[in-house]
Amino acid sequence: MQDGNASVISADEKISGSREKGLNRVLEILEFLHTTQRAIGIGDLAKGVNAPRSTTYTLVRSLVDAGLLEMAGDGNRVYFGKKLYLYGMDYVRGNDLLRRGRQEVDNLSRETGETSELCMLQSGRYTIVHASPGTRPFRISSATGLQIPLPWTASGRLLLAGLERAEIEGMVSDDDLVLPDGRKLRLDDFVTDIAKARVAGYCVTSGLVDAYTKCLAVPVFSAPGKVEATMCLVVPIDTSEERTGELIGLLRDRAAKLSIAAG
Repeated sequence: MQDGNASVISADEKISGSREKGLNRVLEILEFLHTTQRAIGIGDLAKGVNAPRSTTYTLVRSLVDAGLLEMAGDGNRVYFGKKLYLYGMDYVRGNDLLRRGRQEVDNLSRETGETSELCMLQSGRYTIVHASPGTRPFRISSATGLQIPLPWTASGRLLLAGLERAEIEGMVSDDDLVLPDGRKLRLDDFVTDIAKARVAGYCVTSGLVDAYTKCLAVPVFSAPGKVEATMCLVVPIDTSEERTGELIGLLRDRAAKLSIAAG
């Protein structure tokens, strides 16, 4: 009798484990598509998530049937479906900070002519959750959903403000410290920058992501001392100190309004 019960429990555990593994595969597929930012063939998708092609095909077919993914192009590639877009819009409507933040970012871009962003932490990465392009003739690289290593950005230094050094080290890899031009930041310098940004209440970085821009960022608080998001402007690196100060003042005013709403 005991052996029979043990057998039943073992079978239940096996089913539960199989479901959990399947769910993890689905999450890996969604994350991989988010990272690649384009439609991709099933074979390449299977390689990207390190899963058997047959398993990947079965999961993709289920996700397509559910409307979460769609076949693209010649029908041999797959990408996000309309239902995920609708779920995302539901999230925007239900998240007051994001909804109001999008409006403030759009307004700020129209007023200043500069590229404006609302940024948050997502999976240990600086993530642009909304971006509004400026009116300059050249386009600054900025797109909603873009994820960048935290040490590359002014926002990253503010989003980590208040964390202990051990927590910061756990969120920053050696690769994250290597800038696009090959320079490597020192972790000690990055931690020092975080402390300075916390005290100043804003952060300015120049020439980190590229040699032509600098980023001005201020924190948005959801509670005293808790940075929930940042608002930032990406401007030409030769922007004058006077103009930089004016823009930081604008950012702080708008971020303060969002912080009140978040609180």
